Formats: sequence, C-alpha cells, structure tokens
Amino acid sequence: MMQNDRLTALDDFVDSGAPICYGILKPGKHIPNGVPVIKVKNIMGGGVLERGLLKTSQEIHQQYKRAEVRYGDLLLTIRGSTGRVAMVPKSLDGANITQDTARIRVSSDDDPWFVFYALQAPNVQRQVELNTVGQAVKGINIAEVRKLKIFHPPRNQQKKIAQILSTWDQAITATERLLENSQQRKKGLMQQLLTGKKRLPGFEGEWTQVPLGSIFSRVTTRNEGQSTNVVTISGQRGLIRQQEFFKKSVASETLDGYYLLKKGQFAYNKSYSNGYPMGAIKRLNRYGDGVVTTLYICFELSDTNVADSDFYEQYFESGLMINGLMQIAHEGGRAHGLLNVKPSDFFSLKLLLPPLVEQKAISLLLSKVGDEVDAQKRRLNHLKQEKRSLMQQLLTGKRRVKVDANAS
Repeated sequence: MMQNDRLTALDDFVDSGAPICYGILKPGKHIPNGVPVIKVKNIMGGGVLERGLLKTSQEIHQQYKRAEVRYGDLLLTIRGSTGRVAMVPKSLDGANITQDTARIRVSSDDDPWFVFYALQAPNVQRQVELNTVGQAVKGINIAEVRKLKIFHPPRNQQKKIAQILSTWDQAITATERLLENSQQRKKGLMQQLLTGKKRLPGFEGEWTQVPLGSIFSRVTTRNEGQSTNVVTISGQRGLIRQQEFFKKSVASETLDGYYLLKKGQFAYNKSYSNGYPMGAIKRLNRYGDGVVTTLYICFELSDTNVADSDFYEQYFESGLMINGLMQIAHEGGRAHGLLNVKPSDFFSLKLLLPPLVEQKAISLLLSKVGDEVDAQKRRLNHLKQEKRSLMQQLLTGKRRVKVDANAS
C-alpha cells in the first residue's frame, strides 16, 4: 500500500483481507458458555466493559464469522451512540459484535494505536456526526465509515504520535485514580464526621436531633422584577445559570412569580438526578442572587449562633437526608419526574445538631479535603483539554513529530 502524508479514507488503513463490517443482527438469548458479543453499551472510555457481556450460540456466531474480532481490532459504534471507539483486548479474541458496531482491522502497513486515536480526533468525530442520520435510531452506514478522512503519515510517525498520546492517557488515568481516592476519602470522612461516629480531638458530649424547620426557615420571596438571573440545580455543579447549564433558557418570559434566592440560601430540587436519587439540596454560592422555579423548596439559616451554613452544606451533600426523604416522598407522587415532597414534611425532617464550634471545625476540615478534590478535578480537566489540543495538532498534520531515521 502506498502511504503519503495526506488525508486518506479510513479504508486505506484497513487490512484488505478483512474489510470494515458490522456484526450480528439478532444475537438471540444468552448462552452461558457461548461466544461473547460486544454491544454499544459495552464500549466505553476507549475500552470494552467485559462484565455482563451477552453470549450468543456457536451457530449464530458462525453465521456472522466475517465480523469475528481479534485482539487489537478497533471497534467503532455506528448506531445509537455513534462515534465511540475501543480496542479489542486479548481476553475477547474470537468474540463477535452486533449490527450497531463496525469492526476495523488495521493493516500491517499502519499502526492500530494511531488509528485508535485518529478515530477519536475532533475532526473525525465531526465527520461521524455529520454522516449520522435517522430518526428513531440514528446511525452511520458502513459505506460512510469507510470514507472517513484521516491524516495518513508514514508508519514510524504514526507510532510516535500514538506514543505521545498514550503518555497523556497514562497521566490522565493516574490523575483519575488520585481523584477517585480523594473523593472516597472525603465521602468516608463525611459519613463519620457528620454523624458523630468519629469526633475531632477536643470535642465530646452528645449531639441533639432537631427538625430541619427549627434551624432553617422557608424562603418564598417572589422575584417581582428584582433579578433576571435564572438558575437551576445541577447535581454536579450546584445552582448554576440555566443558560450555562442547558445552553438556553427554559424559564417563562415573565419571572415575577419565580422565587428570589439570595447568596447563601438553599434550594431543594424535588427531582431525581445522577447521584441524587431523592433530589439535590444546593446552596447559592456563585451569584449574589438567582431566580428559581417555585417547584423548588427554598430555605435559609434562621440563626447563625446555632448553626453553621458551611456545615449544613456538607451535611446536605453527604446523602444523610436520603432515608428521611424516602419516608416523606409519597408513593405514586412522581409527576413529570418530580417527587411528591410537601414543604411541611420537608421541614419536619430530623437533622443532627452538634455544638456550633464543632460544626465549624468539621466544616473547615471537610472544606480542606474538598479543596484537594477540586484541585485534582481542575488538573484532570486541564490534562484532557491539553490532550484534545494535541490531538487536533498531531492528528491533522498541523504539528509534526521527529522520529529516528531507523525507526520502523
């Protein structure tokens, strides 16, 4: 195969004896000792999630023998969630795929890891997106997959580029592990410190249990033209502008009837979100004020001489409210995804109330641990952005790599 330093079709990277193809149309029921079948949902983060793989019969596998995968083959999802890429691990040599995935076997003239990264490059992902069509189930057909345009440098440069990007992946993976460890440490500390199971040095005595309404009061101030800053609750990002979160405003044109929330006040979103099965409680931290839907239950601290706002922000984030919310959320009360939680029941929920000085000490320690988590999140995001920028340069030929003249 002639190689030159230009854009070529994906087909030019492929082993001529194993053309790009899709897999099994109907894998059938699970056969415990059958042949593993890789579905779209199993392709995640550049790899294959092997746990819970469907296994098909030998008969069906033989019918689709052309789509059998080998160790080192590349997989590209082509229906549903298009554009995901994975490399087949050694443990799945001889497995098969479904019709929703394309198998790509790179020729010996090219480097499979280079193609692995190239398929994830923004310019190639954009091509996949533009060629994805359909309504009920969207997809890109094999003919269009074969025509995807990819930068095609010599093999020795491909290997060098893949090595560089692999180094970034290793740094990202190491940072993800550090972040996960820090998050687990913070979670463990929250469960111990916010329940009194573990006490900080110098603190003794029993904690009291009080209704939420004894230390917080409800906020029902109507906006009446005071603010246009419409905010929404995100489980991961807290109270954030709708425009930033949804990339558009989903509020009514008239905001007078909305609740006006001030910085430091709390809001409870009575709907499920990822990681928050009974809804999320967040404090307004980013802005001086915000306008929120009246579907939220809003509240503020009644007496700063009794309770510390930082402590209860951590308390609400810890998940300690879940059991209580489950008890007051009336069965069958989900309307439009909302839990049927009455304000009166919400304010009757029991909270633990340590002495104020102990609250402040706990919130200070958890804040320091949280700062470590946030710093690792920022580092992780920076690494991912740097890698993305590098991919845009290396995988398009805008930036060249130097290789040893003897490198193959």
